Amino acid sequence: MHTWHWRNWEGLPYLTCSILEQWDHGFFTQQFWPRSPQDLTEVLQSKASVYRLKQVHGNTVLTPQEIDSLLSTLGDDLASADGLISEQPLQAVWVASADCTPVLIGDVKTGRVAALHAGWRGTAKKIVPLAIARFQSQGSQIYDLRIAMGPAIAGEVYQVSIDVAAEIGASIIPYQDEQKIVEALHELPNSPLLEDSNPGKVRLDVRRVNSLQMENMGISTEQIAIAPYCTFQTPEHFFSYRREKEKKVQWSGIVSRKTSS
Repeated sequence: MHTWHWRNWEGLPYLTCSILEQWDHGFFTQQFWPRSPQDLTEVLQSKASVYRLKQVHGNTVLTPQEIDSLLSTLGDDLASADGLISEQPLQAVWVASADCTPVLIGDVKTGRVAALHAGWRGTAKKIVPLAIARFQSQGSQIYDLRIAMGPAIAGEVYQVSIDVAAEIGASIIPYQDEQKIVEALHELPNSPLLEDSNPGKVRLDVRRVNSLQMENMGISTEQIAIAPYCTFQTPEHFFSYRREKEKKVQWSGIVSRKTSS
């Protein structure tokens, strides 16, 4: 089993996971608000260059080089995307989340990393499989990847409509029909869907859907770690948009390192 550790920086708590022990990384708490990724990179690795995005609930995954060329063309401050994948050592990649799932990935062979923002929309659009495909296009092998999904809203408290459940379910179930997709989801072992007492509603475990997408790509459960924390149910550490309806976030980041070869 992968273990999660609370770390302290100047008395402030953040989380790390043993599955990513080869990399400087952290899932930061609301106690760090409103510090920027620039500030937080100092906590992890002061020599790293810092990359973040304007997150738009999509499935675009960019490299630092792509960000630099986009920004020079558009003249914007931030590139719009929901995933970042490193190309060089000492690149710190960051995503913000409030109930959505922050996903950090590392390749033990190449040292490359990715940070992804996977809410229900990004998950329905398969942002994690797309990021993994980018790792493969850079020469990564599936079995060298290590994935940690950070604190996010848990299935037992995340009520969604049947439509949303079907849209996200279509990413792992090959049916067209909404009803059939939902029925098939319910039948899965350790189903990502839980019953809800309200008609037309279900409870949805988004992190479980992401795990199933990865398993469909040949990633083993040993390569995936899921934080045992729910943002909605842990107000002492995490912002939850559902709970507070405030536009605040916590940051999650990881720093690429030199290759192991």
